[in-house]
Amino acid sequence: MARAFQSPVLAIFGLSVVLSLGLGGCASGGMLEQLPPALGGEPASLPAKPKTDYQYPAVHDMPPDRAAAPLSDSEQIRLEKELQAARDKQEAQYGSAAETAASPAPAAPAKKKPATAKNGQTSGAKTNP
Repeated sequence: MARAFQSPVLAIFGLSVVLSLGLGGCASGGMLEQLPPALGGEPASLPAKPKTDYQYPAVHDMPPDRAAAPLSDSEQIRLEKELQAARDKQEAQYGSAAETAASPAPAAPAKKKPATAKNGQTSGAKTNP
């Protein structure tokens, strides 16, 4: 009875040793670099790896304070008045946006009505314009 119990235990132990060695070889990255291309290694035409690792950008770093201060209330009012004066000058020179929107657009050609049957329903076929 003891002999019948030993063989499955030894088989499971041997299988676990083989799997651990096989998976341990996959974990090291240098294994494929050493194999020839015929056995599944990296080809000779592959570019060389960079000497330094990739540096990730500093995502959580805060930018430095701005050199220019925000506009004060009086400066903002002055700037708004300058912009309004420039807009009024352009409207006087070229016309307002409301006038150009109200001008009639060129007339589009009339579309053909779909063919209807005697009972007033369309045939379902679309006509070419």
